[in-house]
Amino acid sequence: MVAMLSKEHEDFRRVVREFAESRIAPHVAQWDSDHHFPVDVVQEMGELGLFGITAPQEFGGADGDFTSLCVAIEELGRVDQALGVTLEAAVGLGINPLLTFGTQEQKERWLPDLVAGRTLAGFGLTEPGAGSDAGATSTRAVLDETAGEWVVDGAKQFITNSGSEITSLVTVTARTGTREDGSAEISTITIPSGTPGFIVEPAYDKLGWNISDTHPLTFQGARVPQDHLLGERGRGYAQFLATLDDGRIAIAALAVGCIQACLEHCVSYAGERTTFGKPIGAKQGVAFQIADLATMADVGRAITYRAAALKDAALKGGGVSGAELKQAASVAKLYTSEAAVSATRIATQVFGGYGFMEEYPVARFYRDAKILEIGEGTSEVQRMLIARGLGLPVE
Repeated sequence: MVAMLSKEHEDFRRVVREFAESRIAPHVAQWDSDHHFPVDVVQEMGELGLFGITAPQEFGGADGDFTSLCVAIEELGRVDQALGVTLEAAVGLGINPLLTFGTQEQKERWLPDLVAGRTLAGFGLTEPGAGSDAGATSTRAVLDETAGEWVVDGAKQFITNSGSEITSLVTVTARTGTREDGSAEISTITIPSGTPGFIVEPAYDKLGWNISDTHPLTFQGARVPQDHLLGERGRGYAQFLATLDDGRIAIAALAVGCIQACLEHCVSYAGERTTFGKPIGAKQGVAFQIADLATMADVGRAITYRAAALKDAALKGGGVSGAELKQAASVAKLYTSEAAVSATRIATQVFGGYGFMEEYPVARFYRDAKILEIGEGTSEVQRMLIARGLGLPVE
């Protein structure tokens, strides 16, 4: 399947680009320096409808397609990766699990504010001892049947949108029992902000994504009603895997935005900066590197929107298998994330000494890019999944 964006998608791209360039670009360097999470601008993103792109109209959404979400993430990421991932995580990890696995009552309780961007939700999977190996989850949730409550104890780390002033809840994976074969029974439970025993630790001092909200979380006897179980008990691991497939495509869109930004900044700089009486873009050593950036952007965009189109086809019952979608998501995520890291290295080289200065945006993109190879499944995990999809007996 070849992904061709429609006129409606391109019109929407222009709307998001105008917003990003007018409301984010003028302030992004200062926000990044201050590690400031701009709540007002995030809520403006909600007013623009970005958090509700894929949500049903019943909850205030646009009932749009997954491709449109990827377009929005790419365009935000072209200006700032951190606000791009804020949208990606808010929808992919906050809203979508509720939409996919929540009860009608859970949806009615939380989705209207999340879809409108008035509040945010996080997804707590990663722990100090459990990341790619999600089966090693040690956070526990014990059902107090007398009180009708789950009692949650444990810790999560690297959780996006988990501690902002507008965060309303975090969905966490937790051990809720042991299966007959001795393996952990893992379920997902929603824990509202402000729940006693739910402790949001101080924000991380990160290498990049300085504008995004990221915290470690601690749970010390945090109690939530029994009906805060999300989906079927014991299906938390499967729910997490399904959530990640979508997230990998969205991260690929974010990476494409990073590559596109590097391309545009380099084309502009190479046309203005002169050495030995000529623009540096006239020199093959520079021009060829920028040509590589253009190729990365085109290839990355093609395989990302191919995966997004497969996702949309699957949602419409278009005969797309889960295996086909999983393979396309991993291919897109692997290529684009590694290409983005290479693109930022090339851009920094093109800018020379200026590329090492924080006053130039390529330095920020350089810092932001590395996490793309780690979040939503590392490059090593993607290679393992792709190899398995080819039928190889990879352990």
